[in-house]
Amino acid sequence: MSSRFFPAEWHPQDAIQFAWPHAQTDWVPWLDAAQSLYAELVSEISHYQTVVLVCDPSLDSNEIKMLLNQWQANLANLRFYSAPTNDTWARDHAAISVLDNDQPLLLDFQFNAWGSKFSANHDNEISSALAKQGAYAAPLKSLPLVLEGGSIESDGQGTLLTTSACLLNPNRNPKLSKEQIEQALKQELGVSRVLWLDHGHLAGDDTDSHIDTLARFISPSCIAYVQCQDPTDPHHCALSQMEAQLQGFTQANGQPYDLVALPMPSPKLNAEGELLPATYANFLITNEQILVPTYQDSMDQVALNRLHQAMPDRQVKGIDCSVLIEQFGSLHCISMQLIKGALA
Repeated sequence: MSSRFFPAEWHPQDAIQFAWPHAQTDWVPWLDAAQSLYAELVSEISHYQTVVLVCDPSLDSNEIKMLLNQWQANLANLRFYSAPTNDTWARDHAAISVLDNDQPLLLDFQFNAWGSKFSANHDNEISSALAKQGAYAAPLKSLPLVLEGGSIESDGQGTLLTTSACLLNPNRNPKLSKEQIEQALKQELGVSRVLWLDHGHLAGDDTDSHIDTLARFISPSCIAYVQCQDPTDPHHCALSQMEAQLQGFTQANGQPYDLVALPMPSPKLNAEGELLPATYANFLITNEQILVPTYQDSMDQVALNRLHQAMPDRQVKGIDCSVLIEQFGSLHCISMQLIKGALA
């Protein structure tokens, strides 16, 4: 038996980690709106758990604190660390929390910006920079495998959910077969089985179909997923095939999963007319809440209601993430949880 254990997102957490947007990132056209969105999120979380903020050296942490103070954040729960950053997608560059012999361990996989689509030289070093600054109580283990946090979902009981379009893409680990990648996941994360989704993609998604844009565990027996019911929608075919595959998946005990269908918001376009990957599946589970991206859309409340019904033990709160999808990501993509015992 493996001594490793990959907790589900609802496992008790020490903190949520973010990387603050700055003027050397692609956020420049929307920088004020992006920073306000970060301030709202950080403020919300800071009232019940710690928030780790990674700030590029070009940033003035006092200015950030002033903004957070305006948003009534609990400054006592904020921890600031300085490290160069290319961008802000903490879900994919931050360390992944596991338990090893019941002790927290942080796994630092390689981040190559979704197959070298963008620069990632700084982001790939953030976890080691934080470890050197004493941010973590848990040891940090560096691994050669290219893997992003947004590409994997754990049920907390040994099952991993992922997509073949992402993990088997030759732009990640070209020398490894599906069997070798699965074996590496089992060895490093301590999972006993891997469920591969072979269908599903959102237009505008740079990640090659990260699972956290499509389907998410909300309990060991329940998966929330994006459903497309409009036959004229370009997503309809692939998402219907994904839905059928999810309906065919079984839990480790052989029982089918309970499935919670999340609606699709109306199409969101940027100034160039490109379709943006707005998805309600990109929610973040914290110690007390489910923070759900919203898009000023008529389907926002439907998504919030369905998640509340599925996870009644947590407050469900919508956060307007219209600015985040301008950079082709959303709420879960910019955040990473650190499990209990991981933070110094």
